[in-house]
Amino acid sequence: MVKETKYYDLLEVSPDASESELKKAYRKKALRLHPDKGGDPELFKEVTHAYEVLSDPQKRSVYDARGEAGLSESGGMGGMDPQDLFSQLFGGGGFFGGGGGPSRGGPRKTKDLVHRVHVTLEDLYKGKTSKLALTRNVICSKCAGKGGKDGAVQSCTSCSGQGVKITLRQMGPMIQQIQQQCDTCNGTGEMINAKDRCKTCNGKKVISEKKMLEVHIDKGMKGGQTITFRGESDQAPGVTPGDVVIVVEEKPHERFRRQGDDLVIDQEIDLLTALGGGQLAIKHLDDRVLIVKINPGEVIKHDDLKVVPGQGMPSYRHHEPGDLFVHFTVKFPEHIDAAAIPELERALPPRRPLDKFPKSYVVDEVELEEADTRQRQRAEPMDEDEEQPRVQCANQ
Repeated sequence: MVKETKYYDLLEVSPDASESELKKAYRKKALRLHPDKGGDPELFKEVTHAYEVLSDPQKRSVYDARGEAGLSESGGMGGMDPQDLFSQLFGGGGFFGGGGGPSRGGPRKTKDLVHRVHVTLEDLYKGKTSKLALTRNVICSKCAGKGGKDGAVQSCTSCSGQGVKITLRQMGPMIQQIQQQCDTCNGTGEMINAKDRCKTCNGKKVISEKKMLEVHIDKGMKGGQTITFRGESDQAPGVTPGDVVIVVEEKPHERFRRQGDDLVIDQEIDLLTALGGGQLAIKHLDDRVLIVKINPGEVIKHDDLKVVPGQGMPSYRHHEPGDLFVHFTVKFPEHIDAAAIPELERALPPRRPLDKFPKSYVVDEVELEEADTRQRQRAEPMDEDEEQPRVQCANQ
């Protein structure tokens, strides 16, 4: 029995998934979560690590039996860089053409910073430029990223500059290899005497800086699109700065629904306008009001769908307009004066005549009443998933 299912849940597969199912699930999620596509870098790493463990039969066996704790005890928590594993499956770095994370043999980069910007449909219709304040690490100018004066930085003697320590533990006939972060240098692999540290960065080589970015939301952008600021992420000595990735999130609108470059609006009209024509006003996403004319004699039926060409969303980049669809609902009056009925009879098509029945039928005249709530519930169609009542035949 599987002790933990976290790694399976990250890949959205069952604990008995086959090797091919694991690979297929990872490819699907990795493509969606990759930082170059605006995904969450940390979640991308978690999913990649989960696949690395589950795709290794020995590690998977340990994980199924003892969970993450068992992997840690057996020295199986370390692994290859997530980008390296991704590159192996997708045939090298630069898969998306954006040069996001480091590929095998490529330059190291700091993590991309991902920010989500929630914008209204009005912003996406008209375009908008907003400012984003972010805090990032930049190389200390006082020590030029050295952490102290020349020669002050020494390789950690405890871990030989590796940043990690490897210890061996014997458990019966087996010897386990455990990799842990060096607590002397906190995993940096370097040491600086306190008296030689840079007073500005305290030996950290970087300092915190606030930066203001101008984010241009172009007309016609859609939710999920990204805006990338190359090299604006954290700086670190000897490492290429990562990117700041802005992910556009579209807020739901109270009146319009967006379908690609088209807009849809639900519009209620009265029965007189539906039958006799008239006008209705639609406030658009900019400072305009569309006066829509319904010609006399053009009957608008309940649930009709009409279109106003060229009044939808602008397309991305080229800004060519889509269409505006108007979905009509007709509001019927609660009551009509009986004296007005003859005029309706003259204006409307004649009533449908009653069906004829054989003289042998008994004809009863009945009255209509308003159905109460419980009666309405009884009249509603039964859900397909709802269990049908069971009928049991009695033995004769």
